[in-house]
Amino acid sequence: MIKAAHGISEELIEWRRDFHMHPEIGFDVQRTAGIVAAALEGMGYRVRSGVGKTGVVAELGSGNRVVAIRADMDALPILERNETEYASTLPGRMHACGHDAHTAMALGAAMLLSRQQLEGTVRFLFQPSEEAADDEGLSGAQRMAMEGAMDGVHFVIAQHVDPEMPAGRIGISPGATFGGVDSWYGVIMGVGGHGAHPDKTIDPFFLTAHVITALNGIVSRRLDPLKPAAVSIGSLHGGETENVIPESVRITGTLRFMEATVRELLHTEIRRAFDIATALGGGYQLRFETGGPPMENHPQVSKVIAQTAAELIGSGNVGPTPLSLGAEDFGSFLERAPGAMFTLGTQREGRPVFGLHHPEFDIDESALPIGTALLAETALRLLRADADGASASRASLAPLPGQAS
Repeated sequence: MIKAAHGISEELIEWRRDFHMHPEIGFDVQRTAGIVAAALEGMGYRVRSGVGKTGVVAELGSGNRVVAIRADMDALPILERNETEYASTLPGRMHACGHDAHTAMALGAAMLLSRQQLEGTVRFLFQPSEEAADDEGLSGAQRMAMEGAMDGVHFVIAQHVDPEMPAGRIGISPGATFGGVDSWYGVIMGVGGHGAHPDKTIDPFFLTAHVITALNGIVSRRLDPLKPAAVSIGSLHGGETENVIPESVRITGTLRFMEATVRELLHTEIRRAFDIATALGGGYQLRFETGGPPMENHPQVSKVIAQTAAELIGSGNVGPTPLSLGAEDFGSFLERAPGAMFTLGTQREGRPVFGLHHPEFDIDESALPIGTALLAETALRLLRADADGASASRASLAPLPGQAS
């Protein structure tokens, strides 16, 4: 499989560079989805478009045993600073998280699997809007799952590029590896007036300063230090001119967690922080937007991925996935079937490391065949048998206590 993947390196690079040059945001991925659907139809897949607004679902093979492979397609609202022949042609839009590579490698895996005799059904999930939510607060994975993309799936796998890991290596770990995420939106209300007479106002900036101090103390003073979490402020807006104290200040942020009980505590403590505005004579409005759950890799599926990778690229190139509170809505798929996501090293040798979402992010394209082969070979093995040789059914890889199902 690794040899076959290297044999389609030119196609992988061509796909990846084309997607990189034409980045699309959120659910608005019509061009990318159109290319994906046409390529899959040409490979003989049964294709459905418009799933989860602009997602693509494609199947090959037959039988009730279904293994799904997921790839996200959306880019970010970032102005690219790379000067390459394949740099973004759309100012203010950039594939700065590697979804162009994810889509290309999934297409490559689809090509390789189309040449195999499948012992079941392989289903590809090309997903929009991993980076953002719609007006109802739902991401692409949530939308696709709601519209049946995961119906009947036994196992689901995915990958994510890692620009801090050397190319040629992969990371895979069981359990929670990426954090759950919610957003919060607040308005701190006071009484406006002239900047020369603050005594005749209830200054919302003064109130906000105390709220911010309380928000920044939640994780360090209200949470078990052994439980990963984050509360961060993302925007702060208030006032129009230098000599007028405004009526209100708008403040928004994000919270991250690895456990449901931590999520509940963070919600409670954020409300308590905003209560300070009331105690000081003002008021507030606060709402939460529920995001995705933590991403928990199933231990046995993770084992299949690790063993497959060891055989494809050598056990010395397989390590753990670093724990991160970065959100990944693949967790919404993992709530519906056992599965796992591995990380693919894409660090460019001799170049400074620019992390995900950086305007100079780029990848070492020599990693593309590795990710492609690992997706395809893992899917074949999950269709046939689990790591212990048992039949690959829901029973043989049933979720363990505390794991996603």
